[in-house]
Amino acid sequence: MATQVQPTRDDFAAMLDDMFGGADSFEGRVVHGTVTAIENDMAVIDVGLKSEGRVPLREFAPAPGQKAELKVGDEVEVYVDRVENMHGEAMLSRDRARREAAWDKLELEFSKSARVEGTIFGRVKGGFTVDLSGAVAFLPGSQVDIRPVRDVTPLMDIPQPFQILKMDRKRGNIVVSRRAVLEETRAEQRSGLIMSLAEGQIIEGVVKNITDYGAFVDLGGIDGLLHVTDLSYKRVNHPSEMINIGDTVKVQIIRINKDTQRISLGMKQLESDPWDGASAKYPVGAKLSGRVTNITEYGAFVELEAGIEGLVHVSEMSWTKKNVHPGKIVSTSQEVDVVVLEVDQEKRRISLGLKQAQANPWEAFASAHPIGSTVEGEVKNATEFGLFIGLDNDVDGMVHMSDIAWGVSGEDALALHRKGETVQAIVLDIDAEKERISLGMKQLERGGPAAGGVAAAGDRLGKSQVVTVTVLEVRDAGLEVQAGDDGAAGFIKRTDLGRDRDEQRPERFQVGQKFDAMVTGFDRSKKPTFSVKAMQIAEEKQAVAQYGSSDSGASLGDILGAALKAQNDQSKK
Repeated sequence: MATQVQPTRDDFAAMLDDMFGGADSFEGRVVHGTVTAIENDMAVIDVGLKSEGRVPLREFAPAPGQKAELKVGDEVEVYVDRVENMHGEAMLSRDRARREAAWDKLELEFSKSARVEGTIFGRVKGGFTVDLSGAVAFLPGSQVDIRPVRDVTPLMDIPQPFQILKMDRKRGNIVVSRRAVLEETRAEQRSGLIMSLAEGQIIEGVVKNITDYGAFVDLGGIDGLLHVTDLSYKRVNHPSEMINIGDTVKVQIIRINKDTQRISLGMKQLESDPWDGASAKYPVGAKLSGRVTNITEYGAFVELEAGIEGLVHVSEMSWTKKNVHPGKIVSTSQEVDVVVLEVDQEKRRISLGLKQAQANPWEAFASAHPIGSTVEGEVKNATEFGLFIGLDNDVDGMVHMSDIAWGVSGEDALALHRKGETVQAIVLDIDAEKERISLGMKQLERGGPAAGGVAAAGDRLGKSQVVTVTVLEVRDAGLEVQAGDDGAAGFIKRTDLGRDRDEQRPERFQVGQKFDAMVTGFDRSKKPTFSVKAMQIAEEKQAVAQYGSSDSGASLGDILGAALKAQNDQSKK
């Protein structure tokens, strides 16, 4: 039996040379070695080269500051930096071996998009350094958490998962993210939680954030939006009026969008709806008190009770103030009286009137100043058709230009008075529904009615009645006359002074002259109109009917002569 010869050190080195192409091929590789001795703080390691290498014991410590548990005979992995240095020793590194092993593992995990474990151990510009089992990675500040973190100290030196975003072994660069892991975990939690929730479900949550349009409530791993309009049935200008960050609130799930993972919440849905039975509580015509909550260009909102508001449209704000911004009539938080104009319970709308809760100034004026009474006011404005006079209770009356003065019209009549002048006028007509008051100024001139007023004087005359009139004034357009000695004044147009053109000359009359004329009607101020021409035509018809006709062969002169003779004979008796 042949004796087995153990290979010597040189033989083993020769074998390695055959396998790896020489000792130089060891350089830059991670190899297995054996601890042959421990001298002070160094471990002597044999990796099968001509000479052994020395590695500091601290490189074998499981963590910085800890003691290395290493003894002679232990098998270890080291990195061969150089086969032989100037002292003839191999240059070995346990840290470098750990890093190389870590890189191999990280590349594999990165190819699978898997998470890796690491520890944040330092700060650098723009972020932090992370130990990934020997390999050092960069953690940008924006990738630490889902939301900005002011203090990262509680996260340091704690093993935790990271996601590799980018790595380059040649350059030794690795970029990791903690935020990506948190977002992925949160998405998994959200999906699971959303599947356990249902619309209409009542759940408790914690207010995490408050904005102008609502609040975000944490439902235990997923946030829901509590919109400001769903906080309460009453008007809420800002969510902070009702809730604060950190409050635990009871909410109802209104809507769940599982595709976008958005949840809408409501608090008012847990209260009784004040609009139930609103039509019965607020009948049309009811007078109520409320508080002004909001003012817009088109009106003001008045709160009748918590959760029920009505709109007072700008047109229903005031009887007299037209085209005025509502803010100049009412103010926010002001208590006002209103009248219900319309209720639409289905659309949750109530129309209110502010002016209807106050006395109609036109009706009040009509009660205090009946037609025919004299009023006094200031000329507020002049238009192309008349003057507007300011009266009691902020109402205006209009004097048409034809009622400003006798015998004057158009711009000449308007020029008789100026803005701001105090004048007197007679009330001719009142239409409270249309908010109109008609006034007359010329009716107060001489020849006008006595204390009885225009209406009283006019009532004593009848249409087609023949009366004796007295000439008060001669004008180119006709005559201003008065019926009797103290009767109503009227006007006879020149075309009504006679049938013949020669008779239609106003200058043939004199002031104070008396003659007969027929009442042909009354104008809107109940002022009578007269006509000599109409009287002559009526007398002619009467004579023809009494004494003959054109068929009898009698001439018009014969008929009128007979009529005059009969009239004279009657007067002699």
